Amino acid sequence: MRSPGFPGTFLLLLLLPTALAFKASDFKTCSQSGFCRRGRALAARAEDSPSSWHSPYSIEPPEFLALHPRQPGFTTSVNSSIHPNVKFVLDVIIHEGGIVRVRMDEEDGLRKRYNEASQWALVGEPLWSSHVLWTLDGKKAKAVYGPKKDMELVVDFNPFKITLYRGGEEQVVLNGRGLLHMEHFRTKEDSKPAEHIEGEAQSVLQVNPAAWFEGDTQDAFWDETFSTWTDTKPKGPESLSLDISFPNHAHVYGIPQHATNLSLPSTTGPTAQYTDPFRLYNADVFEYLSDSPVSLYGSIPLMHAHSATSTVAVFNALASETWIDIAHVEKGGVGTHWISESGILDVFLLPGPTPSDVFTQYARLTGTAPLPAHWSLGYHQCRWNYVSSDDVRGVQNRFDEEDFPVDVFWLDIEYAEDHKYFMWNKKTFPDPVEMTKDVEAVERKMVVIIDPHLKRAGDYPVYKRASELGVLVKPKSGEGEYEGWCWPGSSSWIDFFHPGSWDFWISLFKTKTIDGQWSWTESTDSVGIWNDMNEPSVFNGPEITMPKDNVHYGGWEHRDVHNINGMLFANHTFQAAEARTDPPRRPFVLTRAFYAGSQRFGAMWTGDNLGTWEHMAVGIKMVLANGIGGMPFAGSDVGGFFGNPEPEMLVRWYVVGAFSPFFRAHAHIDTKRREPYLLEEPYKGLVRDILRLRYSMLPVWYTAFRETSESGIPILRPQYVMFPEDEAGFGIDDQYYVGSSGLLVKPVTQKGIKEVSVYIAEDQVYYDYFTNHAHRPKNRHITLPANLDQIPLLIRGGSIIPTRERPRRSSPLMKHDPFTLRVALDTSMNARGEVYLDDGETYGYGRGDVVWRGFGAEGTKAKKGKGKGIGMVRISSVDLAAAATGTEVSAYDPKNEFARSVGDVRVEKLVVLGLGKKPSSVVLEGGRELEWEYTSEGVLVVKDPAVRVVDDWAVVVKLE
Repeated sequence: MRSPGFPGTFLLLLLLPTALAFKASDFKTCSQSGFCRRGRALAARAEDSPSSWHSPYSIEPPEFLALHPRQPGFTTSVNSSIHPNVKFVLDVIIHEGGIVRVRMDEEDGLRKRYNEASQWALVGEPLWSSHVLWTLDGKKAKAVYGPKKDMELVVDFNPFKITLYRGGEEQVVLNGRGLLHMEHFRTKEDSKPAEHIEGEAQSVLQVNPAAWFEGDTQDAFWDETFSTWTDTKPKGPESLSLDISFPNHAHVYGIPQHATNLSLPSTTGPTAQYTDPFRLYNADVFEYLSDSPVSLYGSIPLMHAHSATSTVAVFNALASETWIDIAHVEKGGVGTHWISESGILDVFLLPGPTPSDVFTQYARLTGTAPLPAHWSLGYHQCRWNYVSSDDVRGVQNRFDEEDFPVDVFWLDIEYAEDHKYFMWNKKTFPDPVEMTKDVEAVERKMVVIIDPHLKRAGDYPVYKRASELGVLVKPKSGEGEYEGWCWPGSSSWIDFFHPGSWDFWISLFKTKTIDGQWSWTESTDSVGIWNDMNEPSVFNGPEITMPKDNVHYGGWEHRDVHNINGMLFANHTFQAAEARTDPPRRPFVLTRAFYAGSQRFGAMWTGDNLGTWEHMAVGIKMVLANGIGGMPFAGSDVGGFFGNPEPEMLVRWYVVGAFSPFFRAHAHIDTKRREPYLLEEPYKGLVRDILRLRYSMLPVWYTAFRETSESGIPILRPQYVMFPEDEAGFGIDDQYYVGSSGLLVKPVTQKGIKEVSVYIAEDQVYYDYFTNHAHRPKNRHITLPANLDQIPLLIRGGSIIPTRERPRRSSPLMKHDPFTLRVALDTSMNARGEVYLDDGETYGYGRGDVVWRGFGAEGTKAKKGKGKGIGMVRISSVDLAAAATGTEVSAYDPKNEFARSVGDVRVEKLVVLGLGKKPSSVVLEGGRELEWEYTSEGVLVVKDPAVRVVDDWAVVVKLE
């Protein structure tokens, strides 16, 4: 959150009206960015000269290329025909899993290009492949690899080009259009424009031999002005341009965060939906548009490309501002052009060939989201601001009085005295520890905001200590402390690239004083942390952020590290919160700014959205895109941060929230109070039912998190991920599946809707979650009623859904509640599902303290003489943890400590859909006849089979 601008005084800033629309003038377009202009001009020159255009870059001739046939890759020099005295070095390596890494840097240049982005994003240096065979000829080097030996990497020498093939078909092409350009470091004297030299007899024009490629003007090489700010650019031009083409893939996804379609539209060419490229530049965008390529709060330079035959991806590890043009071509491919302000070329090619393979390959590089604290999957209630301790207690009491479940209450910036984070305003929060313990007494949690800007005040121990340690970001001079303006007024920012800041930050979160250093003793070990404004937001800075010529640790300019900056703040907050206890417990951290790898350290939300139907709809697309980008723990603010949504909209938005991994309601300080208990009936009852539905499904959500924590496959799965060969579903982004559960939801995001059409990609039965009605799609669609009291939610045939149906005030109180299993038989009378449980707080799961059960239903044909149908369905439970290998369950005992603690938890009901006829008997295998009923809707309900969730068991349903 932020004010829309910076007036002359901070008081006036706070008094500005908030009902303002997106201010496009606050942010650059490509035409206002010098390096983006240069990049687009380069592409235009190439397009204007298609027959003669070629890349000026080439690789050393093969006699100088040292390459053993069995080595994973090679290093060689790259020459530029337009700058023959400038040398570049190229690394091409094939890693395990078939991932290809291509690195190119300037060699022995006047300065060093930023080359540390991957260091922050990757979990470690990827291992080299040992199953590669290289061959050479006079024009190219070719590597064959992969389990089927169907992968080929071809490196063309002159002009330089890299192509990844699968089965002889092009998958990814680097520099196929000849747009690679690494602007080399130079001096101002070296870059003087062409001039006339007077001789005795004639005037000679000095011709620029690079003009055909680079252009003949020095556009914003050494300084650049935007509005009232001037970027001094002391290093001169250093941008990087690269074209990446997907010749046989018609859809591209990813590069979050943008408010746009999941399948990314064109930004150039005849089908362009936007006039500007997609921009990656973390920014505090006030009331962002619901359909725009404008950069938002986070940046993940990862793009998937998909077709009916394969999926591939590229991860372009750059931390600087980047613009990406996309062009969908007539032949069914996609061309992209990446233009970055600084950094080396460091591109990873992820070969797929399926969406799941790509997710796993990216997770191998950057890690997965960890298992979160279980309570963080419940409902979060927030607003700017709950104004006092009594206000927090009053809100909690109202939730209990009105029977609304909730797990978390949040405090925004007004809890802090003069916006000095960690420091309580004792006039309004006189008893912060007691208040927090009152919330925790009923198994709930508090989340408190900690922003990155530090008030420059001598009585603020956090700022004082950071200043003494010398770990604050420096101005362009490289000396002293950068001073900008944010919520506290005059502020400075910790430089988390500085190793000296790390232990200091950890020490602040200790709830007991250590070695006399100030720490947050007025807190508890269970408080969650909200990191906002970490793009960073600077009210009086260019584009509401930090000047690019500010200096970070190591001498790097802010322009080099901007998109990583916010990630480091949240990452170190996660580590600090984790270190509060020994042994550590799982912390909860929410961040607004993020980058590749942020998924390892917490959740994100889509920022300061508006209370409009359009923002509700695009929020779904943005959360889906974040999942594609490897950041699955995501959600958008229910109700919108700005505005006062009408009750119908609010009810619909609660459904969107209930089917998002992160579920929080939040509102601006100027909005009306909209806690759900303030609604009139019937809306209040509808929201209560939605919240209870979310809590009943927490086993589904937690089980989905277990899977994504291993595989990297997102929790919310769009059609193309579930059905990668079904072209009709590639562009669908308004319905999605929840993990591997089989739940398919299509939230309503338009006013006055009475019914919806759900797309079904397969010839399979789907069941209405609430009525149990069996739907068999006609023309690949199912029409569902969608009145305000109805949720379009289906169970895919072949699924078993575990739920807990007892209403509770908070999720920890459900620990010993029994389970209901919905067994939705497919057309072959089979089904499967699973449930994963652990203590939800510690890292005991790494020691095998888990319960992980697989549920199955298997139909058996009738005996001879009894007909041709199914004669019996056997429903069983087996121990998945016992069979797990290579997972987080490293040492497992079925009678582990956690399993013993939930040993009394039983399955209290089986609901079986799709039997087709009334059973003749239902028995516990090896035991007694069970109590059951078969309803007029064709649903078998088995009451209290008296089986424990930790045990192996089987229930046999006889139909003959």
